[in-house]
Amino acid sequence: MKHQDILSLTLEQLTQTILTYDQPKYRAKQIYGWLHKNMVTSFEEMANIPKLLRGILCNNFYIPAPVALKKLKSSDESIKHLLNFKNNTIIETVLLKSSYGYTICVSTQAGCKMGCTFCASQEKGFKRNLTAGEILAQVYHIQRELDKKISNIVIMGIGEPLDNYPASVAFIRILSSPEGLNLSQRSITISTCGLVDKIYDLAKEELQVTLAISINAGDNAKRKEIMPIAKKYTIEQLIEAAEYYFKKTKRRVSYEYVLIKNVNDAKEQALSLSKKLARTSSHVNLIPLNYVVGGEYSRSEDEKIKEFAKILQKSNISTTIRISKGQDIDAACGQLRNISFPLT
Repeated sequence: MKHQDILSLTLEQLTQTILTYDQPKYRAKQIYGWLHKNMVTSFEEMANIPKLLRGILCNNFYIPAPVALKKLKSSDESIKHLLNFKNNTIIETVLLKSSYGYTICVSTQAGCKMGCTFCASQEKGFKRNLTAGEILAQVYHIQRELDKKISNIVIMGIGEPLDNYPASVAFIRILSSPEGLNLSQRSITISTCGLVDKIYDLAKEELQVTLAISINAGDNAKRKEIMPIAKKYTIEQLIEAAEYYFKKTKRRVSYEYVLIKNVNDAKEQALSLSKKLARTSSHVNLIPLNYVVGGEYSRSEDEKIKEFAKILQKSNISTTIRISKGQDIDAACGQLRNISFPLT
């Protein structure tokens, strides 16, 4: 019989499951606490759970604790973890340190289907979706090692979170549950390259997470050159979905714009984008392209980046030039892969 990932179950699902084994309801809450507060990696660690029930759990479920293959530490104290899950599923997870605390950047897929030409995550193709439990396990692995409270989670690692929609939403709900780590949903950001239909679905979930959208161009023709998803959805459709998200959640949307030299950093792109985002409830993060080994693109020049920002700001669009962390260990935006350094 195939074992089930127990970390992926909400408390309600776990309770219903425990009842089917003729166990008292309160046992589900105890097990859930061991999994999501104590972050145990084996059923034998659940000291107050009877041996019979631990046996049932061992025979029917597994806890998706990853095997740590390697980690690299950046000069800015960012740490990249290379983790291996079931069936040789290798992903990267990053811990970022700042003045306001610790942030974990989690992956939702091994590889990526989206094909954005400037991103390393798509280079080795797509292997599979991660389960909600495997996404949680990344947080728990780093949390156990760090032994300090995490302040923020960004779902911006390898993969497109909205292409793995059920697992991504379950991850958010379990991570923010009072019986678990109880992390505020306002401290969670989910990033998408622009799956418009899923943005509408996410808006209806009644979550309080921040939505970040990779836009990367001011017009549709330019966006199609670097982001295949633009062939399915226009920028106008994307912005309309984002505004719907804002109206439903009252959470301001962030637009991520990777600036690539002589590709999307022209003044005309900034002017076009500023017209489209005028009168929207949004913020723009300008991200100078991070170097990717073997990549065909270069980072925009500092003066062009500043000029781009000024054009947006003149249209009263809140704009920030992001300082990327972990560049020296290939841990910054667009640099993550399912394997990016040798295992030996």
